[in-house]
Amino acid sequence: MSIRIALEPERPTMRALVIGAGGVGSAIANIASRKSFITELIIADYDASKAHAVTQKIQDPRFTSVEVDAGDLAALEGLMKKVNPDVVVNAVDPRFVMNIFNAAKNVGVNYMDMALSLSIAHPTDPFNKVGVKLGDDQFVQHDAWLSQGIYALIGIGIEPGMSDIFAKYAHDYLFSEINAVTILDGSSLTVDGYEFAPSFSIWTTIEECLNPPLMWDEGWHTAKPFTGGITFDFPEGIGLVECVDVEHEEVVLIPQKVKAKKVSFKYGLGNDFIEKLKTIHALGLSKKEKVNFRGMQIAPRDFLASLLPDPATLGPIMHGKTCAGAHVAGLDKAGKPYACYIYNVVDNEWSMKNYGDQAVVWQTAINPVIAMELIANGTWKPAGVVGPEWLEPKPFLDLIESYGSSWHIRDEDPAGLEL
Repeated sequence: MSIRIALEPERPTMRALVIGAGGVGSAIANIASRKSFITELIIADYDASKAHAVTQKIQDPRFTSVEVDAGDLAALEGLMKKVNPDVVVNAVDPRFVMNIFNAAKNVGVNYMDMALSLSIAHPTDPFNKVGVKLGDDQFVQHDAWLSQGIYALIGIGIEPGMSDIFAKYAHDYLFSEINAVTILDGSSLTVDGYEFAPSFSIWTTIEECLNPPLMWDEGWHTAKPFTGGITFDFPEGIGLVECVDVEHEEVVLIPQKVKAKKVSFKYGLGNDFIEKLKTIHALGLSKKEKVNFRGMQIAPRDFLASLLPDPATLGPIMHGKTCAGAHVAGLDKAGKPYACYIYNVVDNEWSMKNYGDQAVVWQTAINPVIAMELIANGTWKPAGVVGPEWLEPKPFLDLIESYGSSWHIRDEDPAGLEL
């Protein structure tokens, strides 16, 4: 006589090391604290008190904080060896991407980020020709990551990230032919008491908006900043917002896995914000190279960032909604002209009430946590250096509701966007 014992399936688990305790890093920790598959999360920052404040807010024994300088490769490698996480999540601004990416590769641990390695404009014709694209320095190392049996899932925030997954879903499930994918980002957000208070890192905002915009038109090319303007009617009461072409990772990622004739990213900046960015650039405050000021070395862009409020602290005085989505136009599965806007909207009042995080950082932070869950339970199996489009989109979209958010499809004019 034999007795069979039914074994319970192993519960998916994930140990994460999050580098960066700013708005997005703290929101990642906050969201992850509500997920049982996270067995341990270590949050690290160059400011130890900032990282400690995140764990104090969460009050969860699974979460601890440490100090690390994202600019110190040896320190990063030492921390990764000590922690030995299942994944390193990069939640700092893009200038540190390659340091953290290389540290993870050198140690042999998996990696995620929400922004790709920085671009370098073409040296002689920056407004027509492509130089070094966003992410080029990462993708060139694909074979090395693959041979080590580790992954780097790059660009898994909201944009890039969820927006790319929308485009891949449209490609796989809605369209037989795609003429154009246009990522459109817009909001109705206002901040009490400030004439100029970006809801995301000003360092990153300048990088995206003042670099030559990148476009795909059956090949990559560039243009002058703030061109390609359209006025788009964003959903859920946000309304009409002026959008212009900017440099963004989706234009690098989407054409690699989605067959589309054209791909672009249009940012809903509005006239006032555009004029302020132009003034910042004209005054030289957008420069990231250090200058000497009374014996001190400081980058004008870093100085500007120090004058502005920390986006993570703006939630209590912020009002409105933020929207990210993919406008796709072409032929549907039946071969008929079709266009739609697939989008995600977050209301700042909701995110503050339920998480204590402002809408833009919460909307960004949800995505790497969803990705960690899909990898932990074996649904996603990234290998080497990959973007969100490399992976099946539907399981990701199916999980969004369980995180308190939603996604929607709005039919659009089949003729496409009018420039």
